[in-house]
Amino acid sequence: MKFMHYEWSDIGPEDVIEITLSKQANVRLLDDTNYHRYRRGASYNFKGGTQVETPAHLSPPHQGHWHLVVDLKGYAGSVAVDVRLI
Repeated sequence: MKFMHYEWSDIGPEDVIEITLSKQANVRLLDDTNYHRYRRGASYNFKGGTQVETPAHLSPPHQGHWHLVVDLKGYAGSVAVDVRLI
């Protein structure tokens, strides 16, 4: 499974993650439990989805350890990604 992974140890609803993509991609914000489920191929819950327009902005629903995953599942080619916490 190919994907780009970004991780923050302690962010919450007051934090905003800005994601800029060179083309359409899947963007998922997951807590630790759901990230490990994603990695195993099990069902998982996430915030985000297919991003067509960028930059996209996501905020965690609660304080904690968060993972951002960007992948092209279902889309061909490659994508350039820029992620920053604002």
